[in-house]
Amino acid sequence: MSQWPFVIAAYAVAIAGTLALAIGSFVSMRRAERAAEALKRR
Repeated sequence: MSQWPFVIAAYAVAIAGTLALAIGSFVSMRRAERAAEALKRR
């Protein structure tokens, strides 16, 4: 039995998790920047 399908699946899960974390962090950063800018304008 070949181990390659499991290796490929593990890489796919790791890459998907990394992308999800990066996108979530980016969205959170943009939201925080907008909130900071709104506080400056007050």
